[in-house]
Amino acid sequence: MGHFGELEELDGVRMPWNIWPSSRVEALKCVIPFSALYTPNKPLQHLQVMDYEPVPCKNCGGILNPFASCDFTAHLWICPLCFGRNHFPAQYNGINEQMLPAELFQEYTTIEYRLPALKPVYAPAYVFVVDTCLSEEELNASQGAISQALQMIPEYARVALVTFGTHVQVYELGFDVLNKSYVFQGSKEYTAQQVQSQLGIGPSTASRQPASPSRPGMKAQQQDPIAFAARRFILPVSECEFTISAAIEGLRKDAFPSVADHRPSRCTGTAIQVAAGMMAGCLPAGSCAARIMLFAGGPPTVGSGKVVDMELVQPIRSHKDLMKEAAPHYKKARKFYDGLAAQLVQQGHALDVFACSLDQVGLAEMQTAVEQTGGLLVQASTFNAQAFKESFRRIFAPPTEEGHLGMNSNAQFEVVCSRDVKVAGLLGSAASLEAKSSAVAEQQVGLGGTTKWRLASLDQSTTVGVFFEIMTSKKQESAGLADGAAGQTFFIQFITKYLNGQTGRTHCRVSTITRQWVEGGNLATLIAGFDQEAAAVIVARLATHKMEAEEDFDATRWLDRTLIRVASRFGDYRKDDPTSFNLQPQLEYLPQFMFNLRRSQFVQVFGNSPDETAYCRVLLNRETTSDAITMIQPALQAYSMGGVQAEPVMLDVASVTPDRVLLLDSYFTVVVWHGSTVAQWRKADYHLQEEYAHLKPLMEEPLQEADSIIKKRFPIPHFVNCDQNGSQARFLLAKLNPSSTHNNQSGMSAEVIMTDDVSLQVFTDHLKKLAVQS
Repeated sequence: MGHFGELEELDGVRMPWNIWPSSRVEALKCVIPFSALYTPNKPLQHLQVMDYEPVPCKNCGGILNPFASCDFTAHLWICPLCFGRNHFPAQYNGINEQMLPAELFQEYTTIEYRLPALKPVYAPAYVFVVDTCLSEEELNASQGAISQALQMIPEYARVALVTFGTHVQVYELGFDVLNKSYVFQGSKEYTAQQVQSQLGIGPSTASRQPASPSRPGMKAQQQDPIAFAARRFILPVSECEFTISAAIEGLRKDAFPSVADHRPSRCTGTAIQVAAGMMAGCLPAGSCAARIMLFAGGPPTVGSGKVVDMELVQPIRSHKDLMKEAAPHYKKARKFYDGLAAQLVQQGHALDVFACSLDQVGLAEMQTAVEQTGGLLVQASTFNAQAFKESFRRIFAPPTEEGHLGMNSNAQFEVVCSRDVKVAGLLGSAASLEAKSSAVAEQQVGLGGTTKWRLASLDQSTTVGVFFEIMTSKKQESAGLADGAAGQTFFIQFITKYLNGQTGRTHCRVSTITRQWVEGGNLATLIAGFDQEAAAVIVARLATHKMEAEEDFDATRWLDRTLIRVASRFGDYRKDDPTSFNLQPQLEYLPQFMFNLRRSQFVQVFGNSPDETAYCRVLLNRETTSDAITMIQPALQAYSMGGVQAEPVMLDVASVTPDRVLLLDSYFTVVVWHGSTVAQWRKADYHLQEEYAHLKPLMEEPLQEADSIIKKRFPIPHFVNCDQNGSQARFLLAKLNPSSTHNNQSGMSAEVIMTDDVSLQVFTDHLKKLAVQS
């Protein structure tokens, strides 16, 4: 797996199969989809950034790369993707074998181009959409977070303020005499044109604006009547800092109090709709990085996007209600937010949701809007929680700070493949551009039927999963031509054009990877190129997608069948002899990954709300392979008194001993657990006494490592510091393999887990038995 990690550092690509069968029939027998996990904005150590435009192929649109065949005498290059012949542009006249452009160097399989500015680019814009149906304490906490953000945002960045409760208020920041706002009825649905008309912005109102005198040196934006009108609502921080600060400080709890036994009147959907309509009139599509930042403290109860009735006797929907179709507002709200997602994608704007409430806020319904726009998602119990405060601050952190997100925007992602490879679809934070071509596969996965997608926003960890289909005709297979391709190579190229958040210019990153065809029956060679971590992540993404897209889909059974088929196909065994079963090192951890995946919150929804499930699945679909595998199978480290440093231990209850400190990283939660003996030492302050100085590292190092993990991660995980037999120890025990339970207590374990779940050993024994069946 270390080898595949090194390949990822070169191009930002992880693939379950790094050697592909040349036959479509043999490809279907491989069970795990042929796919790639690509991080288009990954920081690469040796990335070359060139100040000129890339050279495209006139046939397939692929970009000139190190695998192209060049004839410098004839001034031609042959595209390795489609074998089309292309002339070098005039500026390449002087190149030869000794003088090559950067894109032809073999080590630069990933290269980035800084494109010339063809249209004006504007400063980034942040629209704060604030819930006022909160307690005074919660409202003050959200006000403080926004005020802190205003101190960190560059002065040239633009901001706007929208609040909502029973109604929606849009603040006119350009009017600095007093707080002036436009009110929209919370129970009504508005189109973008209606919002713009009421605010007096957009093309329909441009003719009514007074003509401003043209003066030398006046910016184009100031001379544009549409932009002039828009500057009443979205202004640079330097021009409205006092006005917006006063408006934020003056926020008060919604003036329409909730009736007894009723929820507050909260029009979240209408507020997002009004904010999106205002941005459509103020910001030209694709001209800047623009974000709606929603601060939600409870469920929407009125207007479009409503998820529950105001009466408290009506409970908010659960997974059981969704399965039985007993959630009356779910489908309508989902359809509403899907429409908002399409509008925001078209505008190139992202929706960030900060859900800070002990109740659900409607994330399950908003999931598509957040995911398709590449928005950020933070979930916490209150606005005072450290997870929210630090996560929100991290968004505006400078590039020099650890944990900087490296946000970019308005990206267009394209995949170009060799002839025998088709694009089946994509799973991740993106939206389809419906670009039809001959490279589109018949079978679609996720966002299929296209080779181009839009990412309104992406950061350094945004990772998309692209699925492929191997295409060889029946005529080729019957003639044996497919196997004749064995040993040859094929190529896949990822092209990402995006608006760079640091330079303000459009960049184009091109990653070209090559892999080898092999005869389908050569299992040893196929296994040699198998990346089990990438495979587990791809299967997890596919399983969660099927759970949401297909009715009555049994994810646990599907995962079991998938693993049994893989084990039966690639395992070494004698038929009907489970004791002879063995997996190669490239596959040995896959059953363990699948065991933990089927127990995870992505598959098992019992005990989780629909909002919590949506939150976890959104992060699974956007994070890197290493982070996603941590979500699937948490990492566990042990600190002992005699140990020099932490050692990785099995994710098993047998790892629990009284004289250890355990550090669990499950991505969403970081747990520092102290054994009962160590906890007694700590409570007695032994580590602070000079004669017991050797205990000090045992107490401090796990906390330092936990702090290091938290600083690098977004969103900030929940931190738990607990002792053995304490109530908080459940966060650790819930993730451990239950090898010792109340039914079969092991003499080697100091802890017993009260569960009826099967252990990894029982799971593996059943896998062996089923895999070797005739």
